[in-house]
Amino acid sequence: MIEPRLLRTLQGHRGLAVPLWLMRQAGRYLPEYRDLRAQKGGFLNLVYDSDAAAEITLQPIRRFGFDGAILFSDILIVPHAMGQHLEFLAGEGPRLSPPLVDSTLEALAAVPERLQPIYDTVAKVRAALAPEVTLLGFAGSPWTVATYMIAGEGSRDQHDARVLAYNDPQAMDAIIRAIEAVTVDYLAGQIAAGAQAVQLFDSWSGSLAPAEFERWVIAPTSRIVAALAQRCSGTPVIGFPKGAGAKLPAYVRETGIRAVGIDETHDPAWIDANLPYDVCVQGNLDPLLLLAGGAAQDAAVAHILKAFDNRPHIFNLGHGIDRRTPIAHVERLVAQVRGWRG
Repeated sequence: MIEPRLLRTLQGHRGLAVPLWLMRQAGRYLPEYRDLRAQKGGFLNLVYDSDAAAEITLQPIRRFGFDGAILFSDILIVPHAMGQHLEFLAGEGPRLSPPLVDSTLEALAAVPERLQPIYDTVAKVRAALAPEVTLLGFAGSPWTVATYMIAGEGSRDQHDARVLAYNDPQAMDAIIRAIEAVTVDYLAGQIAAGAQAVQLFDSWSGSLAPAEFERWVIAPTSRIVAALAQRCSGTPVIGFPKGAGAKLPAYVRETGIRAVGIDETHDPAWIDANLPYDVCVQGNLDPLLLLAGGAAQDAAVAHILKAFDNRPHIFNLGHGIDRRTPIAHVERLVAQVRGWRG
């Protein structure tokens, strides 16, 4: 049986070739995605249509031969399953109602069956993937999901969630733990359906002060990692605390994760010097460099590859690929990473 290169890297092995996948690799920069979305309608229609979602997950694998396929879904499926109404408004992004800044958890009526189409998508993708490609599931981390649930939408500084956490930490803790419980079940369900590794996206962790980061990012992540170790022993968990900055070593040390995604604001040399060498790092090309392309892209890719040459490393972006990114720039990136031998 072939053991996928990406999965071996997540387990702490350093091979000759660097595995590669990109956050948001299934999406609007691909013409085949845009064609399918035009046929099917809105974003949620695609997410809950398991045939369509499986097809979208597979599109970048067919085109670029990435080592990992990331489930096509959204982090807000969890609050939708918890009973909030979810819609995506053109040009405005997601909306959740009622927002918890004006309501309570007790007012929500859970709809756990909303998770089943996601499990169906995972199973369909796993059945279609070649054995050397690792299937990645994901969820939003509790803090990031909570910011949307509380405000009802995304915000620049997560004002409503941060104020609630300061004014009523018990209420915030109840929200975080409720999200946490559903997230553990959700990730375990993805793993049971065929996901071989999972990623926790904490896109808004960078807005928190150190003590708040410890309470609302590190502690919930630690509990999720421990629960998944009990229920899905051996399945790697990738933590992605975007904007963590100097708090990243504590995040790695205290959560128990063995693989960490790093955003584009981190210096790869600093990361390499400050994280244990048995921890896999994932990242961290600036998505806008991939959009710009050319010699600057080539130089940055080489710098990242060289910095992480002596440790387990998965090449990725520092966040999701920009929808305006030319296909040729992605092809150039893939060729450079595939040709790297240190």
